[in-house]
Amino acid sequence: MRLLVKVLRRGVLALITLVTGLIVWLSAAPPELLRVGTGYAAKIVCSNVFLAGRDPQAVLALDVQAPGHPLLKLVGVDVDTENRIVTARMLGVFAASTAVHREGLGCASVPDGDLEAALTVVAPEAEPRTVTDTGAPWPEGEGTTPVDGRIATLLSDADLGGPGMRAVVVVKDGRIVGEAYGQGFSASTPLLGWSMAKTVNAAIVGRLLKEARLGLDDTRLFPEWSDAPYASIRLRDLLAMESGLEFNEDYGDVTDVTRMLYLEPDMAGFSLAKPVLAGTGERFSYASGTSVLLARIWMSRLPDPGQALAYPRKALFDPLGMASAVLEADAGGTFVGSSYLYATARDWARFGQFLVDDGVWNGERLLPEGFVVAMQRPTTASGGRYTEIQAWQVGPGDEPDERFGLTPETFWLLGHDGQAVAIIPSERLVVVRLGLTPSKLGYRPQSLVKAVADALR
Repeated sequence: MRLLVKVLRRGVLALITLVTGLIVWLSAAPPELLRVGTGYAAKIVCSNVFLAGRDPQAVLALDVQAPGHPLLKLVGVDVDTENRIVTARMLGVFAASTAVHREGLGCASVPDGDLEAALTVVAPEAEPRTVTDTGAPWPEGEGTTPVDGRIATLLSDADLGGPGMRAVVVVKDGRIVGEAYGQGFSASTPLLGWSMAKTVNAAIVGRLLKEARLGLDDTRLFPEWSDAPYASIRLRDLLAMESGLEFNEDYGDVTDVTRMLYLEPDMAGFSLAKPVLAGTGERFSYASGTSVLLARIWMSRLPDPGQALAYPRKALFDPLGMASAVLEADAGGTFVGSSYLYATARDWARFGQFLVDDGVWNGERLLPEGFVVAMQRPTTASGGRYTEIQAWQVGPGDEPDERFGLTPETFWLLGHDGQAVAIIPSERLVVVRLGLTPSKLGYRPQSLVKAVADALR
């Protein structure tokens, strides 16, 4: 008995020592790094609960903690379903961060804690999001068409779909010919595209170009940019990621991109104050801050904030029938055109088909002539990897697409953790692949796209 008591006492003392050391370490850790972690957790849980209807604890465990930084294992969340607020903390005590859901605008991180100010940003009321005829075949409705057996066989191959696959949709000649979903996900689940939002945000810019509210050679894009060297930055320089602005896109620490997304209530304000490090067109620098600046620019060209907040749906999502699509705004009301668009895999496929059809939908030209061509055209500064308008000429990884046997005309929407839409215009082929697949796993969707393309030829 005495031995047992000693063992238990030692165990308790060891646990107390461990917990005390952990608390001391957390207290001494960089507060901003902790807040990035809790800000990320609050935002991801909020969006998945209130947009996708998922269980908060499952989202925390699968989406936040499983693939993330070890610190994220210590994060817990509280979900206020009545007020649509999510709060995340380290060990239930440290570095509290909050995200709030606003109808029509998705969830926003509120890093300064000013929920009252964030809730003053209100999207105009809109008609219910419905597809004209739900029984009609996709893309006019959500009705299914006969699945191609060859594609069904390919999509059953877990290696082609990759680890963490949540949705794959294959579109040929304007019709879905195959789709597959991971456990717990379906054709009606809105999924985060991460940086695929950049290309959609660029299409919204294209709508403003078509309406002559913007020009590619516009300069002095913000009042704060009235003097050199900012004054000479053109809209086309931002679209090509060649503005010369400083921006650190590294993840996993407190960098420009993580600070912008989780520590700044005004993301565009943070980004437009970054210094200029190079002349326009001299250097390619992939930057999420640039895409948020593009959103601020096109929003400023509309008559008032209400019309700006309604514009993505009115100008793009409704015409394309993307009923599930929600482009989220930051706490101050600027759309996060770099990162935060939720839509079903079928709606992501609608956008891909829109690009296959050169920006024309149901016989109506929505994007200017030549806009999608420029979206496919690689830039010299990027070494041929990125295009003139917020898209990729090569898929994930360091190897060229030709290494996988894909035609050079293939271009991509790409996002963090394995999000991809591949578009091959001449073959009228779109392949959407969404999931939770960190880059360290080495998955390459090019093999999937090649197998699908070969099967359909």
